[in-house]
Amino acid sequence: MAITDIENGDNKSPEDLKEPFIVNTSKNVNSSQETDQNGSIKMALLSTAVAVCGSTEFGACVGFSAPTQLAICKDLNLSVAEFSLFGSIITIGAMIGAVTSGRIADTVGRKGSMALSAVICIAGWLAIFMAMGSVLLDTGRFFTGYGIGIFSFVVPVYIAEISPKELRGGLTTLNQFMIVTGSSISFLLGTVVSWRTLAITTGLAPCILLIAGLFFIPESPRWLAKVGRKVEFENSLRKLRGEKANITAEAKEIQETILTLQSLPKARLLDLFEPAYIKPVIISVGLMICQQSGGINGIGFYASETFIFAGLKSGKSGTIAYALIQIPITIVGMVLLDKSGRRVLLLVSSFGTCLGCFITGTAFFFKGQGILLEWVPFLAVSGVLVFIAFFSVGMGAIPWLIMSEIFPLHIKGAAGSLVCIVNWLGAWVVSYSFNFLIN
Repeated sequence: MAITDIENGDNKSPEDLKEPFIVNTSKNVNSSQETDQNGSIKMALLSTAVAVCGSTEFGACVGFSAPTQLAICKDLNLSVAEFSLFGSIITIGAMIGAVTSGRIADTVGRKGSMALSAVICIAGWLAIFMAMGSVLLDTGRFFTGYGIGIFSFVVPVYIAEISPKELRGGLTTLNQFMIVTGSSISFLLGTVVSWRTLAITTGLAPCILLIAGLFFIPESPRWLAKVGRKVEFENSLRKLRGEKANITAEAKEIQETILTLQSLPKARLLDLFEPAYIKPVIISVGLMICQQSGGINGIGFYASETFIFAGLKSGKSGTIAYALIQIPITIVGMVLLDKSGRRVLLLVSSFGTCLGCFITGTAFFFKGQGILLEWVPFLAVSGVLVFIAFFSVGMGAIPWLIMSEIFPLHIKGAAGSLVCIVNWLGAWVVSYSFNFLIN
C-alpha cells in the first residue's frame, strides 16, 4: 500500500493492511540508473575511440619517413636535400593546419573538422602512393601535414567536450597515447612492407575508420550550444549521458560557460606581449623551443638512417626497438603526470634526454676518431632509446599541458596559435637540417 493512501484515509481490506507502507523500489531505480550510466559510458567510449583514430593517423604520418627513407631514395632516386624536404614539409603543413584549425572547428563543427581532416589525409596518402617523383611525393606529404595539424587541435577538444567529468582526464590522455601507438605501428610495419604498402595501410586505415565511425557518434554538445542549435544540443547531450539521465544541470553549466566566454574580449596576437602575459608567453615559447631543439623530430623522422650511420648493417633492429619502447614508457608518463607534478617530471625528462643525446654524440665522436668502433652501434642505439624513453615520459606532453594551464581563457586561443607556430617552425628546422648534419 502506498503511503499516500493512508494519509488520504482510503478504506482498505484487512489483507491490504498487511502490505508494507512503502514499497521498496530502490532495486529497480538503481538498476535503471546503472543501465543508463553504462549506456552513457559506452557512448563516451565509442565517441572517443572514433576520435582517436585521428590521433593514430597523426602518429602514422609522423612515423612514415623513418623506416622508408632508404627505399624511397632508391626507388625515386632522391638526393639528401630532396628527402629532407619530403621528411620536413609535413611540419609546414601541420603548422598551417594547426593555426587554421580553431576557425574550421568553430565553423563546421568538431565532427565536420575531423571528417575534413581525414579526407585531406586520404588525398595526401594517395598522392604519396602514386608518386613517381619528388613533386607529387612532397605534395602528398604536405597534405597529410595539414590534416594532422587540424587533428592535433580538434581531437582533444572533442574528447574533452563529450566526456563525463569523472572520465574526462583518462579519456583525454588517450590522444597522446594513440599518437605514439600510430607512430610505433608505422615503425614496425615499415620494416616488413614496402613504402607504398605502408602508405595505403597505416595511412588510409585510420581515416576510413574515422569517417565510418562519425556516422554513429554525436556532435559535441558544447559546439551545438555555441552555434545556437538548442534542440540538437539537448539531443546530443542526452545521447551521451543516457536517455533517462537528468541533463538539466549540465546543460545549464554548458550554456553559462559559453555566455561567459562570449562576453570576454577577443584577444589578438599582439595582446600576448602586454606586461600581464609576457611571463606565461616566455614560459610556453621557451618550453617549445627546448622541446624541439632537443632533436626529437630529427631522430624520429630519420631513426633508421641514424642507426645505419652508426654502423648497424640494417636500421630495422634499432627501429623496432624504438617502436617497442615508446608505448610502455608513454603509459608510465601518463600515470606519473598527476602524481609527480609537472615540474619534477619535466626536470627528470630533460635530464634523460640530455643524457641520451650525450651517449649518441659520444658514439659518433668515437666513430669519427676511429676509436672503440665495436662499441659505436651499441652506444648509438642505446643513446637514442634513452632519449626517446625520457622524452616520452615528460618533455613530449608536458609543454602543451603547461601552456593550456597558465593562460587566462580569453587569451588562450591567441597563445595557442603562437605556441603552435613556434613548435612547428622548430620542428621544420630540425627535421630539414638533420640529414645534412648527420651526413
